[in-house]
Amino acid sequence: MTKFHAIRDQLLDRLEGMAAGEQFPPERQLAETLGISRMTLRRAIDELVAKGMVRRRHGTGVFALGPKLDQPLAASSFTEDMLARGMRPGSHILSFDTAEAGAHIARRLHIAEGDEAIAVLRLRLADDEPIALEELHVPSALVPGLSADDLENQSFYELLRRNFGISLNHSVQTIEPTLLDAGEAQHLGVEELSPALLFERISRGADDRPFEFVRSVYRGDRYKVRTELTIPAPSDAGAVPAADTAHTGGEQP
Repeated sequence: MTKFHAIRDQLLDRLEGMAAGEQFPPERQLAETLGISRMTLRRAIDELVAKGMVRRRHGTGVFALGPKLDQPLAASSFTEDMLARGMRPGSHILSFDTAEAGAHIARRLHIAEGDEAIAVLRLRLADDEPIALEELHVPSALVPGLSADDLENQSFYELLRRNFGISLNHSVQTIEPTLLDAGEAQHLGVEELSPALLFERISRGADDRPFEFVRSVYRGDRYKVRTELTIPAPSDAGAVPAADTAHTGGEQP
């Protein structure tokens, strides 16, 4: 193990005992404590920043971020996921509009181009920390009377079930890496071009009719995706085992 890796591991050990948001000692003090140069310390901290374990605030210092939130590939809501982790979920409505659906949105919601659809932009929070920016599209005909206040700090799926009799049956979701543009980065409190995860999801009810199209960007420094891989049983005794497959399903980010 190189000296650099030993220093990195010492920083990781220090992080284990730090709470999210807690500040590292000043650079000069920490370098003296570890017995290394400030240049070596900066390099080690740069690696932790790249891994999303700490955040460097210019002119202020370096702060622990806490462990990333892992997202299992299962059909659950953001609210349910945060509550299961013992965290306080929240959301702020940034915009709420009703307009005629263009071809892109109409095709995903299986409605006619020009039909009314509601477009909502929400900032999703965990313990008051911005985690994701969610763009939600819903056919207006399915949710008469829906208002922005209905969605503030509330699970959309629970609202649909309770007020409109719509329950999630299944979803299809894609995930890909992306970089945050200036507007997204500002809302999420990170730098422009920071890495992120882009989720796009179409969800359907019991009648197999799409009731939402969602595009969400999750901070790459605070989120990761978790899958469970299994080997399916052979179709017969002489069959060769198939390659590993992942049990995946639509997911509410």
